[in-house]
Amino acid sequence: MTTGLHRRRLTYWAAGAAALALTGGVVAIATQASATSPQAAPAARAAQPGKVAQAGDSPTQAAPPAGDAAQPAQPAQPAGGTSTSSAPSAAGKVLWKPNTAVGPSTFASVQCAPGDFKVVSSGAKGKVWQAVQPAGQERCEALGPTLVAGQTFYVGWSAKVDIADNDDRYIFQLKCDPSTGTANHPIEIDATNGRVRLQEWDTHHVAHPLWTAPIVNDQWHSYALKIHLARTGGTIDLWYDGTKQTFTTGSGTFTGTTYDGTSDYLKWGSYHPSPGDAATTFTSPTMATTLQLATAGS
Repeated sequence: MTTGLHRRRLTYWAAGAAALALTGGVVAIATQASATSPQAAPAARAAQPGKVAQAGDSPTQAAPPAGDAAQPAQPAQPAGGTSTSSAPSAAGKVLWKPNTAVGPSTFASVQCAPGDFKVVSSGAKGKVWQAVQPAGQERCEALGPTLVAGQTFYVGWSAKVDIADNDDRYIFQLKCDPSTGTANHPIEIDATNGRVRLQEWDTHHVAHPLWTAPIVNDQWHSYALKIHLARTGGTIDLWYDGTKQTFTTGSGTFTGTTYDGTSDYLKWGSYHPSPGDAATTFTSPTMATTLQLATAGS
């Protein structure tokens, strides 16, 4: 026979069991899940005493420990940029760099006959780019991102040439559109089998030779430029094989035209139709906010 006392004890037992199911039961299940599955750990942190977890509940994101800073958002890729872009830091950031593992499509565009621009292996330099310009062909060049007037940046790379005649080839250009009625290529580096030269071209398309050095075929050299983009007040600084260069003006910084037209961009490769074959081999150019980052891969 069930007495009143017995009924009260059964009622108390049932209430205690229900409380366990609503509180400690959830915690125990969540704790067990977190011990066996790392992915379940956030759910364990989300379970609260007195709440039964429901299917489809989203885990609550734990707050970062005191003193931890939120990671900055990644900057957007420049137009035509298809490679890495590092987060801003006190040491600067990489703005654009093509990726040999992906191939020529990492450049904004390639102006070469099919098969003439490719990735090759080059000893200590590893995977590099090669632009082949057969005799009589006008160009083989790869284009970098679109530039913005007022922008200041560093760009660095290493290159070697193989030129079979005595004509010069443009191996680097800061190019502007349209080509006519502008500076056309405010900054260019051209090479022959014997010398390399940096020139600035003003808004009247008049060349101003700024620097030259001897070179020979199949010999690597490194280049780094600091460029401030402006139609008349732009600036150029040059580092060659790791050493800051002095221009023909007697200064290490040239002020003049570094931007013109409606759209400017960078180009690497080999340009100028000539009777002999030519090739330019170069490491992945790096645009960055510091010299150290721009030259790290060259």
